[in-house]
Amino acid sequence: MLIKSISLINFRNHNSYHLECKPDTTLILGENGCGKTSVLEAIYILTRGKSFRATDQDILKRGSDFYRIELEYDNGEKIIATYDGDKKTFKTPDKKSTRLSTKNKYPIILFLPSDLNLTSGPPSRRRDYFDRIFSDFNNDYASVLNKYNKALRQRNELLKSDNLDRSALFPWDLLLADYGSELIKYRTDYISEINQTLNQTYHSIAENNDRINLSYITTIPKINKDIFLKKLDQNYEKDHILGYTTFGAQRDTMDFIFNQKPAANSASRGETRSIILALKFVEANIIIDKLGKKPIILLDDVFSELDDTRRRCLVDNFKNHQVIITSVEDVEY
Repeated sequence: MLIKSISLINFRNHNSYHLECKPDTTLILGENGCGKTSVLEAIYILTRGKSFRATDQDILKRGSDFYRIELEYDNGEKIIATYDGDKKTFKTPDKKSTRLSTKNKYPIILFLPSDLNLTSGPPSRRRDYFDRIFSDFNNDYASVLNKYNKALRQRNELLKSDNLDRSALFPWDLLLADYGSELIKYRTDYISEINQTLNQTYHSIAENNDRINLSYITTIPKINKDIFLKKLDQNYEKDHILGYTTFGAQRDTMDFIFNQKPAANSASRGETRSIILALKFVEANIIIDKLGKKPIILLDDVFSELDDTRRRCLVDNFKNHQVIITSVEDVEY
């Protein structure tokens, strides 16, 4: 499916906004701060079910008591989300719900300027990024991740208690071991799949012999629930003192390795941009392979961060997709 139009009311700094989208490439042109990214955010909410950067209260235009966004596909189907200051509701052709159903979600490749810094920074940045894209690959991953995080929050709340009964942690330990093992298995498989074509795709952009791959360092290399439970038990005293869980899938790290060294320390600015471009192209191909759908491409002001060669590469690789671009200057596509 292709997006035909998107409409916003009281969304971020928009009182009212409507965009007709082209089946190939749509350019949203404007100065910084005028709300271009908000349009992509609205599209993301109506295709994926949640924002990629904020809570609904943050999104609601100051002084307003509701927001409403509506997306229409080229087949006439409409998805509408409203937020009344308390809860968000999705209205689809078949029902009204507080969540966007799996069948009403559509795959998206989101490219933000911050993604170009993905090789550096804390492990949580890359973990959050890959959790998001793996959720796009597989809705079951999103479900398991959500259940794991809920169990983790409950366990952490108990750990903050001064009069904690250690046995009260056991049900949450069981859930963490169960869901955590699933997450690690999914992550291992998906990173292996990315690595099958990441290096080759990088070479097609950079045209050199450098080597790039993703490294996954997990807390439980053998994906064993019993070991998971044992480690949680062994760390109990430390966890209680600190007030949070120090072991588990939430501590896993994904790093880009460039010529057998961490890319954060060895790849140049241009090489880093080629790495991230390659990753985006691999993501799109995996989505097509797994879901049988061409993802919609949302590019948020990334053209200004790329040189002419990488711009052409970006355009060439996504020329058969619907692409929606924001930019502060006119761009060739």
